[in-house]
Amino acid sequence: MSVTLGMILEAREHLRGVAQRTGLVQFKALSDETSQVYLKTEDLQNTGSFKVRGAYIKIASLSPEERACGVIASSAGNHAQGVALAAKAFGVPATIVMPAGAPLSKVKATRELGANVVLHGTVYDDAYAEACRIQQETGATFIHPFNDPMVIAGQGTIGLEIMDDLPDVNTIVVPIGGGGLASGVAAAVKMLHPNVRVIGVQASGAAGMKASLDAGHVVELPSAKTFADGIAVKKPGELTFELCQKYLDEVVTVDDDEIAQAILFLMERGKMVAEGAGAVSVAAIMNKKFDVSGKVAAVISGGNIDVTMLSRIIEKGLLRAGRVHKLRILMKDRPGQLEIVSRIIGSNGANVMAVHHDRTDVDLDIRDAILEITMETQDREHAGRIMAALREAGFAVS
Repeated sequence: MSVTLGMILEAREHLRGVAQRTGLVQFKALSDETSQVYLKTEDLQNTGSFKVRGAYIKIASLSPEERACGVIASSAGNHAQGVALAAKAFGVPATIVMPAGAPLSKVKATRELGANVVLHGTVYDDAYAEACRIQQETGATFIHPFNDPMVIAGQGTIGLEIMDDLPDVNTIVVPIGGGGLASGVAAAVKMLHPNVRVIGVQASGAAGMKASLDAGHVVELPSAKTFADGIAVKKPGELTFELCQKYLDEVVTVDDDEIAQAILFLMERGKMVAEGAGAVSVAAIMNKKFDVSGKVAAVISGGNIDVTMLSRIIEKGLLRAGRVHKLRILMKDRPGQLEIVSRIIGSNGANVMAVHHDRTDVDLDIRDAILEITMETQDREHAGRIMAALREAGFAVS
């Protein structure tokens, strides 16, 4: 069974009053005279991601007998919450298998929606295998996170909404993990408006769909290495591959540093919290992975990011942008040296965040010390000026 336009249109009707019709807002921080960037804010969807769309449509299609046996799913977090919410709406018992390393916030939210959560393995594919085993034992209906025509049809409603809100859009940018969102959006858009480009974006460490499209058949990666857990999938689905091969114009990749940069940029400039998977579309635009001219709509697929991970991303993003800089200064171990360093940093408009003074390093001359300073700066150029001023004052700086 494939996915038809009629299925997607019908899914839109079923989702009225269930899934939010999320906004499509212009993101002026990424727009200029040649391009206008819009964000499809699925991070503001019920449960914080687009996944509720497909999960609800799948469970709605089940017979009363199938619902009585319950449903089971595997997920890194967002599909889990979507299935749990949809199952609760229909009064269906749900079991969700999640990787043991899934963000605690997603595990907690899934349990709070009434689902039985089983933690297994380290990545999504491990959880999927365990869910299949449990399904064989229990007879529950498996709700696949992406390789299911009803799930894909539900996700495709996002494409319809974008086209309704921005009929003259030139390009739509969609994250890809297993391919459910990308194949649904691409199918909906291309069947109605074949001239609109649809670009898929994957994390470079988990680019299974790109590898499959390049090979001409589905391939499984040996690993899926990215902090963007929502798209950390080693093997795309057969159906999603077929649809992406037919409807996607291109698949590009972004690395984890670029994803972290996009999350930070969305927070600061868009006042929006996106998880790693949700930010890849913006990362691709920021780093011009494709022609971004014209009107570009980027799907922010989810905002369920663990606060601990968010803290790390902010720290790494600030370091990458040069807004937090760490100095290692070799200096004479005598009074007044720290005061001179502090004065130079302060007079150049930076703020000292942390200081560590060490005279015990075995490689140091007995008369020397190492001063490690973490400081807030405007950018890399600003940090460079401070380092130059310190060197001019006679300090060895690295």
